[in-house]
Amino acid sequence: MTVLAHGVGTRGDLPVPVELAAIAAGVVLVGTFALLGVLWRTPRLHGADGGRPLPRGLAAVLDAPSSRFALCSLVTLLALFVVVVGLAGPPETPDNLAPWTFYVTFWVGLVPASLLLGPVWRVLNPLRLLHAGIAAVLRLDPERGVRDLPHRVGLWPAAVSLAAFGWLELAHPEPADPRVVAAFLTGYAVVHLAAAAVFGRRWFARGDGFEVFSTLLGSLAPIGRRADGRLVLRNPLDGLEALRPQPGLVAVVLVLVGTTAFDGLSRSSLWSESVPRGPLWASAGLAGVTAVVVALYLLGTWRSEPARRTDRAPIPVAFAHTIVPIAAGYAVAHYFSLFVFDGQLPFVLASDPFGTGADLFGTAGLAVDYTVVGVGAIAAVQLASIVLGHVAAAVAAHERAVRLFPPRTALRVQYPMLASMVVLTCGAVALVLAP
Repeated sequence: MTVLAHGVGTRGDLPVPVELAAIAAGVVLVGTFALLGVLWRTPRLHGADGGRPLPRGLAAVLDAPSSRFALCSLVTLLALFVVVVGLAGPPETPDNLAPWTFYVTFWVGLVPASLLLGPVWRVLNPLRLLHAGIAAVLRLDPERGVRDLPHRVGLWPAAVSLAAFGWLELAHPEPADPRVVAAFLTGYAVVHLAAAAVFGRRWFARGDGFEVFSTLLGSLAPIGRRADGRLVLRNPLDGLEALRPQPGLVAVVLVLVGTTAFDGLSRSSLWSESVPRGPLWASAGLAGVTAVVVALYLLGTWRSEPARRTDRAPIPVAFAHTIVPIAAGYAVAHYFSLFVFDGQLPFVLASDPFGTGADLFGTAGLAVDYTVVGVGAIAAVQLASIVLGHVAAAVAAHERAVRLFPPRTALRVQYPMLASMVVLTCGAVALVLAP
């Protein structure tokens, strides 16, 4: 799983020392903060009211129920096929389509798809279609189920779902075993379909970790939905500002950052040379790195000045949305090369999914082309994604601060956040680019 779960040939390739790259990234972040303090003294983002409406014809096509149903049906059939291949296909990971489709095409591909097009998994989610069928058979209210879902539950179930997936990917002894992948997908579907039968389809927006992940990343997409329901072209930061504080949001974003940070640490020489192999050590490392990220965030959102009375959310919750671009930047940095290189394998393996010697699409004999992009370009994309993610986070944090605090204190309360972001930025650059 080492090759499958992580990028390949992506560290140590920047044409400058890692230390200088980390320092430069921190300097960019501090400079951004200084400029914001001088030039951005009042709220400027429009949030859920921002954006220019798409042409009505195009919006009608994108919102057409028939189109959405067709796409969701196709993805559902593909998901079921992947589970079948995982159970009945070749037992060896290199020859089985299921793990490559799940970890690369789906998990990694969900990042660029959501960042470009919005919360795509909300539209394509097979669990929503399967739940609609179950609700019809059992004569359940598909929206509300049989019990209310308390508001205090928030996104906590999604945080648990993402933590479980992170453990599977990074700590399970055989995460790429096709049978393990099929079992996880089946168990995941059973758990969430059962919860949706009780609480209705609103469960998926709060409990399905993959859908919540796509929704959060989709807040940064240039295409979004305005408060009046119109599809619009918008400033991605308007979409980020539109994210409202809710229970569990902090947990979701910190789980995402923590698991990705451990992803980088676990494939470094520092980890491999000093820590014994095994799921126990990996689980401890995953928990420890996530705890460090949580501590940094809580220290960064500490403040003594009271916020304006119009905002009742605790400060860590009020600023949780600022971690979304950091999570996005980490995901792009860690998975870019994996997507470019190993993302070719599903197209190769699809020609012979059951290992019978077939060549359905004429791709069975192809090999991964590692010349598609150079190692220097990969390192540059990694560094740029981390820095841009933190810069976007700094802008979002500044916007929220000037909304919540009086002008004289809005800048001062961001000092701890800036310090935390600098630590995270330099640490992320070191983990991604160091050998």
